[in-house]
Amino acid sequence: MIRLLAVVERDLKKFKRNPIVIAMSVVMPIAYLVILGNSFQGKLKSLPVALVNQDSGPYARQVVENLRAIEAGPATFTLLPMKDRAEAIAGIRKGVYKAAVIVPSDFSRKVVLKSGPEIGLFLDNTDGISSENIRSLVTAAVRSMRTEHVAIRDTYEDVQLRDIDLYAKVDYYQSLVPGVVIMAIFLGTLTSGAFNLVMDRFLGIDESYLLTPLSKSHIVGGLVISGLSITTVIAALIFAVSMVITGIPFSRGVGQCFSIFAIIVLTTLCLLSLMFVILGRVYHPRIVGILSGFLNVILFFPSGAVYPIASFPGWLRTFALVNPEAYAVDALKAVLFKHAGLAAISGDLLFLAVFTAVMMSVAIVSFRRTI
Repeated sequence: MIRLLAVVERDLKKFKRNPIVIAMSVVMPIAYLVILGNSFQGKLKSLPVALVNQDSGPYARQVVENLRAIEAGPATFTLLPMKDRAEAIAGIRKGVYKAAVIVPSDFSRKVVLKSGPEIGLFLDNTDGISSENIRSLVTAAVRSMRTEHVAIRDTYEDVQLRDIDLYAKVDYYQSLVPGVVIMAIFLGTLTSGAFNLVMDRFLGIDESYLLTPLSKSHIVGGLVISGLSITTVIAALIFAVSMVITGIPFSRGVGQCFSIFAIIVLTTLCLLSLMFVILGRVYHPRIVGILSGFLNVILFFPSGAVYPIASFPGWLRTFALVNPEAYAVDALKAVLFKHAGLAAISGDLLFLAVFTAVMMSVAIVSFRRTI
């Protein structure tokens, strides 16, 4: 019994000597609750929808009032008035809006004449969750329009909502591919690069670095390049397998492949450099294990891989602005589902490049070349 208690006492003392482990054991469950609870809120909120109303007639006003009622009530979308139809559609292609509602100039007149009035709805169908919700709500708003020629409890059925998907159909299975690739990159960067340094420290192997003329930039740069090689191969393999399984075609040949390769490489460099900043002074692999789940939650779920960023609360949308995985997911979705080229994703690639440069600089400066 005494020997058993001695083992228990020794293990408890080891745990007490790791304040980071204790703190993370308390903080991580709370962080999971906050991040996951706000990343998957059930009902979509504040999806940006462009509204181009070219008709000043009474029936156009009724439709707009119905849309405003949805905006003020369930708040599923936020209406952004615009004057130019082409500009609104271009905004969808750039990812600024999730949809655009177009009320033509002759809408009210056609309602009065009963000559086939139509309202246009252009959708970014690469985000299936958002597009289907917007489609159903706009349809309800149009069907709820009333005229003086029908009973008050009836709806006017002659108005047609012409909904147009701007891109080829993307099912839910296929929409998960960008997130799967980014997850593979995260896991690859976690198990290479900085993690190897932590293991070397834990095993005492890193002392051999101190006997060489290697500078801090040599050590950090070498481990990053090694991690980049391993992770890029893993991510490319998982990407190819995912494309085959889900049936996504390579539709743009070499140009598309080059864009995807650039996204994978820059995302890998981003996360590798970030891992060095976070794990650069860690000495025990146990801390890496604890941090891995935490980092995965705070980077992956607010990235827009499985739920639209537009529906996040304000503070989480702000975090997404500095989350490299959000830019990587956006770029991959644009290339895979919108047939975008390098010019269209240049903003995402620029952020990833700048983030990498900043994190690498911090990693080299903060790296300690001592025992």
